[in-house]
Amino acid sequence: MEMSDIAFGTTDWSTVTRTAHPGDVGMAYWRTLQFGDIRVRMVDYTPGYLADHWCAKGHIVLCLEGELHTELKNGRQFVLRPGMSYQVADNAEAHRSFAPVGAKLFVVD
Repeated sequence: MEMSDIAFGTTDWSTVTRTAHPGDVGMAYWRTLQFGDIRVRMVDYTPGYLADHWCAKGHIVLCLEGELHTELKNGRQFVLRPGMSYQVADNAEAHRSFAPVGAKLFVVD
């Protein structure tokens, strides 16, 4: 990935408009900025959140708070706790998220 045409800047995430995205259970709240082809998000999952789809998009995900459980379509499962991250390429391994106690994530995709 090449990052170009992005001037130095800072972000106060509390000022970025929040959008709601329902899961099969619970809600995901996104604060999103776009820098060319790069989407950067602060995501909050409510306790019990379960994604309503299998995702094929590539991400770099850093868990800031709570706990994120990620299941791959092949059955493997992973748990992120604060300070842990995962990365996956576009169309590499379909995955979905569950946040039993809720989670706050920083996501680049």
